Amino acid sequence: MANVHSAISFGLVNIPIVYNPIIKNNDTSFHQLHKKCLHRIRYQKYCEHCKKIVTEADLIKGYEYEKDAFITFTKEELTNMQIDSKETIEIISFVPENEIKPFYYEKSYVLTTPKKAKAYSLFLEVLRKSKKVAVAKTTIGSKFYYCLLRHFEGNILMSTIYFEEEINLPETNVEAKFTKQELDLAMKLVEQLSGHFTPESYEDDYQKGIKEAINEKIEGKEITKKAKKKKPTMKDLVTSLQKSLEVS
Repeated sequence: MANVHSAISFGLVNIPIVYNPIIKNNDTSFHQLHKKCLHRIRYQKYCEHCKKIVTEADLIKGYEYEKDAFITFTKEELTNMQIDSKETIEIISFVPENEIKPFYYEKSYVLTTPKKAKAYSLFLEVLRKSKKVAVAKTTIGSKFYYCLLRHFEGNILMSTIYFEEEINLPETNVEAKFTKQELDLAMKLVEQLSGHFTPESYEDDYQKGIKEAINEKIEGKEITKKAKKKKPTMKDLVTSLQKSLEVS
């Protein structure tokens, strides 16, 4: 997503902002090739009924409401159904941040201002001083979202959130009896492994391995399977905790 200009609607105040995506995809991309000649495979849209390849201009959106029965929508009809908040981020309420369960969060953006705007600075201070997050609604691309706005290091951080009907949280009952010795050993292990959150030190080992393998392939080397470390099997929880303390 490229940086997009929009505005926060705070009552009758309009605050110009720019969406700045925080996350970039770090995955290595592979192409599908024909094994025989190593040329790339191309995908074409094909109509089985007409027995012909079709172009983008030939396509419309359809919803299958029963087996093999469709209703169709034109681009104009889909555009007409878009909500009023298409061009804005409309604030609807302010809530305590601790009321929001972590699984509601989806994607995050930093909302900066394209120029020194008093309204932006005022709203930022409102978020900081109130210690609350703003609940808002907006549209990104063609999709409608509710989102949360919070003060973050001198900028506004916006996180889109999932709808309640998208959450699938199973009922769990994990309560089981454990001894004081087991708890004490587990707490010692926590203490032994404690530190500070340093995301810069966490590497994507899988992607790192792929990049190394790519370089080795380019150099004509053979890729061999790396040996996995075998973890010893422990008979009981106390022994497992004690051994964990010895090796950590």
